[in-house]
Amino acid sequence: MPATDRAIELCRRAALAASQRKAEEIIAIDVSDRLALTDVFLIASGANDRQVRAIVDVVDEAMLKAGAKRRMREGLTEARWVLLDYGDVVVHIQRSEDRDFYALERLWKDCPAIEIPGLDDMTALDVPDSVEGA
Repeated sequence: MPATDRAIELCRRAALAASQRKAEEIIAIDVSDRLALTDVFLIASGANDRQVRAIVDVVDEAMLKAGAKRRMREGLTEARWVLLDYGDVVVHIQRSEDRDFYALERLWKDCPAIEIPGLDDMTALDVPDSVEGA
């Protein structure tokens, strides 16, 4: 069963928010046929711990605004690989070198990618005011 429309929309919002903090290599993978725990993995990279934290903050704000409740957040202390679990969507934000090392995309290569409309058009997302200047 493919990812739900709600999961895809939440993923899009998270991806667009991450992009506003200059996240790199943003991809979405439909893991719904392989995992019962979630529908979508969103994977993005940051160059350093400061950028990873900024991406985490803006994604959290965007998801909260969309009505998604975060179930879990792990890895923020070191900010090398932060996992944000919103139920239908799990967001992985990794430092670039960790992303290269762990290569999550290779682990899930048999799962379909999800196109993220509007990723290049940053006007498609209304970012919360509280993170606009972060």
